[in-house]
Amino acid sequence: MSETQDLDLMRDALSTSVLSHALKLIGDRWTMQILMGAFIGVKRFDDFQTRLNIPRRTLSDRLRALVAMDMLRPRLYQERPERYAYHLTRKGMAIYEATLMTWDWEHRFGENRIALPSRLIHKTCGHRFLPQLVCEHCGEPATMHELDLRLKPNPHLPHDTGGPDRAPKVTVKDGAMSHLALRLDRWSLMIVAAQVLGCRHFDQMAYVLRISAPLLSRRLAAMVEAGLLTVEQDREDGRRRVYLLTPASRALFPYITLLSTWASEQLFHEPSSIRPYHKTCGKPFVPRATCGHCHQRLQAWDVTFETGQGT
Repeated sequence: MSETQDLDLMRDALSTSVLSHALKLIGDRWTMQILMGAFIGVKRFDDFQTRLNIPRRTLSDRLRALVAMDMLRPRLYQERPERYAYHLTRKGMAIYEATLMTWDWEHRFGENRIALPSRLIHKTCGHRFLPQLVCEHCGEPATMHELDLRLKPNPHLPHDTGGPDRAPKVTVKDGAMSHLALRLDRWSLMIVAAQVLGCRHFDQMAYVLRISAPLLSRRLAAMVEAGLLTVEQDREDGRRRVYLLTPASRALFPYITLLSTWASEQLFHEPSSIRPYHKTCGKPFVPRATCGHCHQRLQAWDVTFETGQGT
């Protein structure tokens, strides 16, 4: 198969992927910050606003969207004036494993620990733990290098044309919150996905992601500045530059694959167009997050947390 044919297949698979469509709905830092807050017990509007330091209008918009997606359910707790508490629904609870990987990444590589617990406790075994990505079939830990990725565009999901080019300017110069914004940015995560599939050059990424050159240029520059990518001269063609993943961006893979699985199972009820197979057992890879101590699958109601310094 020629490079052009490979890129065409990648383009169709990425544009019809559950990941791309899910990120159009929840692919911003505020939505995931709200979900992280909900999982550690934040329920009321003012508490979300104070804890996350989120603009009130933005918070109102994100809460409304999460309610419309049936991820949060409002419950009236005061009539005059009307005030609501926001509770996770079954669909919202199901994104817990992906959210845990966000916590794990932030503690390993991030600069912002606002609103995040410093240590997690698994009630089942009673130990502090770090979440671990494993294969549901064989139970063995899995990394992106242990997976064989097969592409099959989904005819039941529309091609994502990339959407409007207008997007928030993302830079790391403003400190930790901007770093978090970049890491949860839809385009940044899709760039990582394209890199995982083998796209290394600017023109390849622009083509498979259907992204404008100016927007891609801004995202790549910010990701290099943040340490999510490195860039070097192509050894085979000195006129081109090669973009490569770093340990920090490779560590986003558990979040990406768990988010994709959640979107497939809970949001769209369609298989992913990017289908991983676990080389160890040879079966389709279904990712799950388990306790690094007892290796049992993690559930939101079976995890508590400690605050304080350290990890």
